[in-house]
Amino acid sequence: RQMCIRDRNTFLAGFVLGLSLIVAIGAQNAYILRAGLLRQHVFILCSVCALSDALLIAAGVSGLGILVSKAPVFLAFMKYGGAAFLFVYGVRSLLNSFRGGRFLLAEGEVASLREAVIICLILTWLNPHVYLDTVILLGVASTQYSENIYFAAGAITASFIFFYSLGFGARLLSNFFEHSFSWKILDGIIGIVMWSIAFSLVYNS
Repeated sequence: RQMCIRDRNTFLAGFVLGLSLIVAIGAQNAYILRAGLLRQHVFILCSVCALSDALLIAAGVSGLGILVSKAPVFLAFMKYGGAAFLFVYGVRSLLNSFRGGRFLLAEGEVASLREAVIICLILTWLNPHVYLDTVILLGVASTQYSENIYFAAGAITASFIFFYSLGFGARLLSNFFEHSFSWKILDGIIGIVMWSIAFSLVYNS
């Protein structure tokens, strides 16, 4: 029973951290949100994003764990480097929250399925922040747990839930995100979460 509780807590830790990182608004999320608003290729595009995240998370948890075990100095470097990035990211989000004035902007129409998938892949695999979040930050965080496979499963589950919820729930959010105040609330929450994760990385190290 104790082992099951530990695995569940590890799963939840991966889920919360994965969701906190992925919820930050970016080009990829804006594109999925726009596709959802237009109701075009929603399932395929959400699947492309979620499966891409799953591959990157798996690579980070497995490959980086082996690298870190042979180079503990690298672990310390990545922990503090990741914490510094999250702190700066949190500052930026909080500044956006105070400034306001943001609206939902997702340029480019969703056309054919082929074109939509290509654009989605470019926004996913050519974005350096994706590798920092999934391969490095989640990979480093997973080394704090003996059964990091459950951590990876939690992060991957969060990715699937987020993208499908974003794509198919976009219609429900259209009126909400027409106002800049909505972005102020979201940016404020993201900033606080990023700071909390940064503190956790430093404290646990």
